[in-house]
Amino acid sequence: MLQRIQTVYLLIAAGVSAGLIYVFELWITSNDEKVFAADINYVFAAFLTSAFLSVVAIFRYKNRKSQFMLGRLNIILNFFLIGFFVYQSLNVSGETAVSEKGIGMLLPIVSIVFLALANKAIKKDEDLVKSVDRLR
Repeated sequence: MLQRIQTVYLLIAAGVSAGLIYVFELWITSNDEKVFAADINYVFAAFLTSAFLSVVAIFRYKNRKSQFMLGRLNIILNFFLIGFFVYQSLNVSGETAVSEKGIGMLLPIVSIVFLALANKAIKKDEDLVKSVDRLR
């Protein structure tokens, strides 16, 4: 059933991971150059993988356990992205490479929030199905 609330949450998470990376910069260098996620290949690949996992999870609605597992995997991937951004911003000594952090560094956090809400709704559906099966 595609008309569930977790579908909306997963679509928003996919939109954040795939669409907003072109809108918000990750940081601005000391030369006033904006660095987007598409400029760094492995960060771009991680964002697109996160969006792909969200879209795949939407169409796994018949197998809720698989959908839940894909959501967890996606959350872990976004935590790795956050870890990279924290490392990148704290590793630089004395503002030589990164002078201003952009709002793009917060995109994985937004994605994690919506993925957690989707997993909560998937778990709620799974519990509802189990309780109905118990009554039969």
